[in-house]
Amino acid sequence: MKQGIHPEAYRPVVFKDMSNDDTFITRSTINAKETIDLDGVTYPLVKIEISNTSHPFYTGKQKLVDTAGRVDKFMSRYGSRAKK
Repeated sequence: MKQGIHPEAYRPVVFKDMSNDDTFITRSTINAKETIDLDGVTYPLVKIEISNTSHPFYTGKQKLVDTAGRVDKFMSRYGSRAKK
């Protein structure tokens, strides 16, 4: 293994899935702008749109995650064609 290329400053970080409000703590070197208080301890907070608790592959449920209106835009363009 090459010396000096891996980060040294690992610390506990909270990742929050915004689609279902699930949180988990893991070690990371990511820079976070927000913090969260869990069990009386303040951790850096990283918000993510999808994780293993909300991804259809892991949950077995098909769910539309629409954060930018892409599904509505698609349905307005091509939704009426399926009815013909």
